[in-house]
Amino acid sequence: QVHLVESGGGLVQAGGSLRLSCAASGRILVDSYMGWYRQAPGKQRELVAGITVGGSTSYADSVKGRFTISRDNAKNTVYLQMNSLKPDDTAVYYCNVVDGRTYWGQGTQVTVSS
Repeated sequence: QVHLVESGGGLVQAGGSLRLSCAASGRILVDSYMGWYRQAPGKQRELVAGITVGGSTSYADSVKGRFTISRDNAKNTVYLQMNSLKPDDTAVYYCNVVDGRTYWGQGTQVTVSS
């Protein structure tokens, strides 16, 4: 059974930075897609960033140039470096892994104060 454990959320002032981590325990296929989603109150969950096993990345327009996704395949871990944070980035952030099956983390709260 696969579990995704997220860490790194918290409260930060606008303009600050946070780094989220998500470690997958259990067995996942090597050729997996990893991503980060977020859901703000009253809004739908949206894709923030994704990365393939080969390192190809994609980002939501709202975070391009500010967020960076990366992964360590040996550790089955995906990261999200978030810089120049804005109050609009406030949300619960969820880790997602797809290897033919789909797994979700429990979510970590990110709050950006103005």
